[in-house]
Amino acid sequence: MKLATVGTNWITSRFIEALEETAGIELEAVYSRSKEKAEAFAHKHHSPSYFTNLELMAENEAIDCVYIASPNSLHFEQAILFLKNKKHVICEKPIFSNTAEFEAAHRKAEENGVFLFEALRGIHTPNFKELKEQLNSIGKVRNVLLHRNKYSSRYEDVLRGEVPNIFSLQYSGGALVDLGVYPLSIAAALFGKPDKSSYSAALLSTGVDGSGSLVLEYPEFVCTILCSKISTSYNSSEIQGEQGTIQIDDTGSLAEINLIDNHSGERHVIGEVESAGNMKYEIAAFLQIIGNADWTEYEKLTQLSREILEITEAARKQNGIFYPSDKEEMR
Repeated sequence: MKLATVGTNWITSRFIEALEETAGIELEAVYSRSKEKAEAFAHKHHSPSYFTNLELMAENEAIDCVYIASPNSLHFEQAILFLKNKKHVICEKPIFSNTAEFEAAHRKAEENGVFLFEALRGIHTPNFKELKEQLNSIGKVRNVLLHRNKYSSRYEDVLRGEVPNIFSLQYSGGALVDLGVYPLSIAAALFGKPDKSSYSAALLSTGVDGSGSLVLEYPEFVCTILCSKISTSYNSSEIQGEQGTIQIDDTGSLAEINLIDNHSGERHVIGEVESAGNMKYEIAAFLQIIGNADWTEYEKLTQLSREILEITEAARKQNGIFYPSDKEEMR
């Protein structure tokens, strides 16, 4: 399979590096609006070609699939363009700005017989699968605290009065959709959709949330999700059960997970200690679904992405955070 990329940031570079570890897929082209950036990025990653015109890239018959890592608000229009041209789409998280875009894009994918994925790398790792299997080892779950708090260098721009994309309403930014999606995807994949959710946000002058606390209510426990782009946490996330506790070092990568027995205090590692930036597992999962036309597994991933987006959209609106696309009529 031949893949093209949209975006020239660090996450795109990591995705391309992961391609090199994955059989059955290779880089065909990269895109940037700037010829200089496109050419430099293509040279850096040994891409056979580069584009500065997105329509021409979408029409190129040598390309089977595209990975989109542009600013959040651009995901929808770009995904629609590639789906119309019968390309499979892998879209970085958050997949879209709201559920209206989500449903419209999935209708377009279905019309054209192609797949549309959200790149939630953590849930595809062997460590997550091992975590899910080991969940019963800690007995009945009673409390969950998951977080992703990392001070962003772009916040310095905000303090100077600027509005970088990730802190912008125009570009569908904010802490919850940028970082909160990581722990939220783990909670949703492990426990399903909560009965109720509520979000308390620290709003910035730009109109988006710099940090916040998302509370997910389940029948027998509460899951609290903390996210921040204006502060950093050095603590582990925890899933606390009656018999033990599972510690997660990083909800983005799930690179290291430990299980601690409540009675003996014994600790052991779940799975293997992994590279924090490894994206090869999600690529392999997507290739398997495409190659086998596994619509059952595809629908599971689609439903997970839908539930995550429903929660983040409701959480934003609870705090008066509205994106321009929230008011637009979807195609």
